[in-house]
Amino acid sequence: VQLQAYGGGLVQAGDSLKLSCTASGLTFFRSSGGWFRQAPGKEREFVAAIREMNGATRYSDSVKGRFTISRDNAKNTLYLQMSSLKPEDTAVYYCAARNNWHVHYYDAQYWNYWGEGTQVTVSS
Repeated sequence: VQLQAYGGGLVQAGDSLKLSCTASGLTFFRSSGGWFRQAPGKEREFVAAIREMNGATRYSDSVKGRFTISRDNAKNTLYLQMSSLKPEDTAVYYCAARNNWHVHYYDAQYWNYWGEGTQVTVSS
């Protein structure tokens, strides 16, 4: 299984940015997808997740209303649309996948597959 995240960059506060994550080696439409992030000196934290099949979504409180997670099963791709970005959103963003869903979706240990991160830097 390989996950490849891309789309990070340097933006200003208030800007938007869209991350993508392309998956291979797994049955994508049967896999849940997630985004986590890790800022320097901090632990990896949950950002958003989307269920397999029905596409139900979950968000952390810190990004709810600003970020949107989505998926395109035909392209085996997971997305994270980020709007109204804040300096505190600065982090390395990681995409993750797992077969089916887990009730502890917010806990990184329950995700089986990870992509290499993509850096997002938001300047004030």
